[in-house]
Amino acid sequence: QVQLVESGGGSVQAGGSLRLSCAASGSAYYRNCMGWFRQAPGKEREGIALIYGGVTDYVDSVKGRFTISQDNAKETVYLQMNNLKPEDTAMYYCAAGGDWRCTMWAARYFDYWGQGTQVTVSS
Repeated sequence: QVQLVESGGGSVQAGGSLRLSCAASGSAYYRNCMGWFRQAPGKEREGIALIYGGVTDYVDSVKGRFTISQDNAKETVYLQMNNLKPEDTAMYYCAAGGDWRCTMWAARYFDYWGQGTQVTVSS
């Protein structure tokens, strides 16, 4: 129903920036809520940013540095990452959901996932 294709990951030095993109196709309903998650080695997957009903939210560790946005057709979601830190190193995943429950940050409320893109930040 929904396909997500990510791009934009890579390696960057601390203080640098990256912009991740997630191209979405398929049912518009299941793109009502879009989010970004990340998982570092040895750690649990965590939600870091979401957009639902035109409202954005962020986990404390990325507030002021990361920005999630979406184009008018809801076909692409972006994550602009500024002032990157070594602790931001992780696999980043784009996710899509269809209703308000995604705002609870739980991965189980997102129905579709991208393949993941690696972000590596060196000190």
